Amino acid sequence: MAADMKDPARLPRSVLVVEDDPVLAIGIETALLDAGIATVELTSTTDDALAALRRATPGAIVLDVHLADRDDGWAIAELVATLGADRPQIIFSTGSPHDIPETIAAIGVVLEKPYPPADLIAALREPKARGLFSRIRQVLR
Repeated sequence: MAADMKDPARLPRSVLVVEDDPVLAIGIETALLDAGIATVELTSTTDDALAALRRATPGAIVLDVHLADRDDGWAIAELVATLGADRPQIIFSTGSPHDIPETIAAIGVVLEKPYPPADLIAALREPKARGLFSRIRQVLR
């Protein structure tokens, strides 16, 4: 594992992972813990994710947008975006990035499955997306 994967600088202390595929969820959890994230909570449904958000606000959310209980997991991101500047960072984790409405995708970073764990860690090190300008920067990379 690369040295920068283990450096917890600029990484959130806690991450909520919303993923209904247990193998992917465990893989994401392992990558986050290996990178130095102190707390990782796994949820597999929209209701469980909302309950977790009521208990505590994580530094970031890794969000699958097609969950078994709902096909619009990005609704969680819309809700989180209303929290303002102190909201958690959003990382969309999806096999269908084209399904995310552009206005929603601008809320965070979109990673297309499958992606290497290093891409997830790099996305978590980035400043929170702030809207259109962040989206343009992403496209230009």
